[in-house]
Amino acid sequence: MPFAVYVLGLGVFCLNTTEIMVAGLIPGMSSDLGVSIAAIGYLVSIFAFGMVVGGPALIVGLSKVPQKKSLIWLLVVFVVGQTIGALAQDYWVLVIARVVTALAASAFFGVGAAVCVRLVGAERRGRAMSVLYGGMMVAQVVGLPLATFIEQHFGWRASFWLVDALAVVCIAAVVALVPSGGNTQTMDFRSEVPAFRNLRLWGAYATNALVIGSVVAGFTYLSPIFTDATHFAPATVPLLFAVYGIATVVGNAVVGRFADRYTRPILFAGLIALMLVLAGFALCVEYKAPTIAATVLLGLIGLPLNPAMAARVMSVSNEGALVNTVNGSAINIGVVIGPWLGGIGISAGLGLTAPLWIGAAMALGGLLTLIPDLLQRNQAPAQTAMQPVRAEEAGQSS
Repeated sequence: MPFAVYVLGLGVFCLNTTEIMVAGLIPGMSSDLGVSIAAIGYLVSIFAFGMVVGGPALIVGLSKVPQKKSLIWLLVVFVVGQTIGALAQDYWVLVIARVVTALAASAFFGVGAAVCVRLVGAERRGRAMSVLYGGMMVAQVVGLPLATFIEQHFGWRASFWLVDALAVVCIAAVVALVPSGGNTQTMDFRSEVPAFRNLRLWGAYATNALVIGSVVAGFTYLSPIFTDATHFAPATVPLLFAVYGIATVVGNAVVGRFADRYTRPILFAGLIALMLVLAGFALCVEYKAPTIAATVLLGLIGLPLNPAMAARVMSVSNEGALVNTVNGSAINIGVVIGPWLGGIGISAGLGLTAPLWIGAAMALGGLLTLIPDLLQRNQAPAQTAMQPVRAEEAGQSS
C-alpha cells in the first residue's frame, strides 16, 4: 500500500476527530456556552449538514485544480474554521466555524478517495478505502478519548487547538508525501454524470445514510448515557470511548479485507446485527456490564461497515471524486438526521434511551433499502441460466 494512502488516512483522522469529538465534550461545552445538551448535540448535525450541502458544490468548484493542490487548500480552510471554533465565545459563532470545517472535510473525503483509488488501482480499492476510513476508526480510538480527557482537565477549547495543530501537520505531510500525478490529475466530472442515472447508486446512497445515521444517533449521546443512565463516573468516560474506538479499528480491518468480495453479505448481516445491538443497548442501559458489551459491539459493526459501503457505491458507478463526494454527503445526511432525531427524543422527555431506539429504527430502514438490490442480483443469475435452455428449445422446434 503506498505510503501516501496512509497520509490521507491521517487527514481523515484529523477531520473526523473534529466531527465526532463534540460527543465527548458535551458537558463542558454546554456549561461554558450556556446552552442545553441537545443544542451541543446539534453541532454534530450542523457539521454533517455543512458536508451535505457544501461538499459537492465545493468539489465541483475545484474541478480544474490539481488533486494534490485541492487537498492542501482544503486543509488550509479547515485550519481557519477550526481556529474560529477554538476562539468562539458565542454558540452561533461556533456554528459558523463548524460549517466552515465541514465544507473542507466533505470535499477532502471525496478528493482523498479518488486519489487513493488512483494510487492503488480498482482491484485494491477496498483495502485502500479501509486505510482511508481507518482514519475515522483511529479517531474513535485516539481522537475522541484524548479530546474528552483534555476537556476534563484543560477545557474544551484545548481540544479544538490540538486538532488545529494536527491539521497543520497534515498539510506538511500532504505537501511532502502525496504524489501530484503524471498530468497534475485534475477532475473531469462530465465522465461521472451518467453514473447518477443509475437507481442502484441512489439505493447505495440511501443505505449508507441510514447505516451511519443509526450509529451516530446513539453515539452522539454516549457521554450523557454513560454518566446519567448507566451511572459511570465521568473519569471512566474517556476509557469507554477508547474501548469503543479500539473495536471500530478491529472491525474496520476485518471488513476492509473482505469488502470487495463480500460487499452485500457484509452489509446485510451488519445491519441486522446493528439493529439488534442498539435495541439491546436501550433495554440494558441501566447495567454496566451489558452497556460495555453493547459499546464494544457497536464499535465492531457500526462505522466499520464504511469500506463495504464505499465498495458498493463504486461497484455500481465509478471511482470518481464527485461520486465519492456525493457518497460523503449521503452519509452525512444520516449524521444530520440521527443526532437531530435523538435530540428531539430527549427534548420530548423520552429519556436518554431514545437515541438508541431511533438508531435501531434507522438500521431497520437501511436493511430494507438492501432488498431491491439483493433481489435484482438474484434474478440476474436465474435469467442467465434460462438462456441456454431457451436456445435448445428453439433448436428443437426448428
